[in-house]
Amino acid sequence: MWCIPPQANAAFVCAMEDILLLYKQPVSVQKPLVCMDETTKQLVKEICSPIAASPGAPARYDHEYERNGVCDLFMFYEPFGGKRYVSVTDHRKKVDWALEIKNLLDNHYPDAEKIILVMDNLNTHSGSSLYQAFEPEEARRLLERLEIHYTPKHGSWLNIAEIELRVLSSQCLARRIPDKISLKKEVAGWQRQRNFQKSRVDWRFAATDARIKLKRLYPTISN
Repeated sequence: MWCIPPQANAAFVCAMEDILLLYKQPVSVQKPLVCMDETTKQLVKEICSPIAASPGAPARYDHEYERNGVCDLFMFYEPFGGKRYVSVTDHRKKVDWALEIKNLLDNHYPDAEKIILVMDNLNTHSGSSLYQAFEPEEARRLLERLEIHYTPKHGSWLNIAEIELRVLSSQCLARRIPDKISLKKEVAGWQRQRNFQKSRVDWRFAATDARIKLKRLYPTISN
């Protein structure tokens, strides 16, 4: 269980209920809800060729391997539309995030009036990153198409993209992948399959539930 200072409770529950109320809104084509999160993947090359599985024997891998760098993965997930877009990059800096936001807006949602974007409050996840990557006019154009909602500190579990990242990790990343090209290929295949199935998250936790189950986090009002 996370630890939250008492003085931060009001700010926490305010941000928490803001996110939970977003998840209750009707699905909108003009204002789609998109959750964003990121993770890293250690690239690992085999030193000895694995032995393929055979009848009665599983595949076998040598315990030795060669580290081959780290890649970052950006996850943009429309949880109630069953769509996700995953990018593989070399870094997770401000400019990387800004480029992914531009790609999201201009290529994946070019006709949307505005994207409601849920994400955690990292220093890279801000409008200033857009201004660092683009000319002011372009940065402002992109920023005006975003409605940003941050999960509270110690509240990353409220971001549905975190759930989808765990699915990606268990179904695709929990094995040795030697290089960035292979990683991009494997992730793209996973993404196509999940989007074809229109896999969605069955999110049931609402603000009314939070007021009961997380009552201890709510400030006590004295009369």
